[in-house]
Amino acid sequence: MKDSEMVLKGDSAYSVHAYQALKIGFVVAPLAAGIDKFFNYLTDWPKYLAPFVPDLLGVAPQTFMRGVGVIEIVAGIGVILKPRIFAYVVSAWLVGIVINLLIQGQYLDVALRDVGLAIGAFALGQLATKFDHAHIGENQRSTFKHHGTPVTGRV
Repeated sequence: MKDSEMVLKGDSAYSVHAYQALKIGFVVAPLAAGIDKFFNYLTDWPKYLAPFVPDLLGVAPQTFMRGVGVIEIVAGIGVILKPRIFAYVVSAWLVGIVINLLIQGQYLDVALRDVGLAIGAFALGQLATKFDHAHIGENQRSTFKHHGTPVTGRV
């Protein structure tokens, strides 16, 4: 059997490890970025914001970015609790960031990176339909291999 067939059938540790790596990444990154929106230690976050956004809403750029930080923190916690839902939230959020950067016309390298991250978050959502243990049926939950892949009795 080819590796791609094994991954598609879910009979391989590869897809479990991919799911786990993506889940960790999409918990840590939104939490870190969200928390840093209050401190600007990693970067000066307001510089990434298209100027018309705070003008349109009548708020200071830093205040807006703190609101963004709260949303990112919630999204990161959401990926821990409900990856089948919040992976798509993170993916959509990243697309929104890309649109903001494209409108601003700057930081196009960051926009390109965020396109890749959005695709990764989408992939996490897809994998979560198979590996999110909160949604695995009781008949599959009874026995797990050491690496977390459900044992379904298939050969």
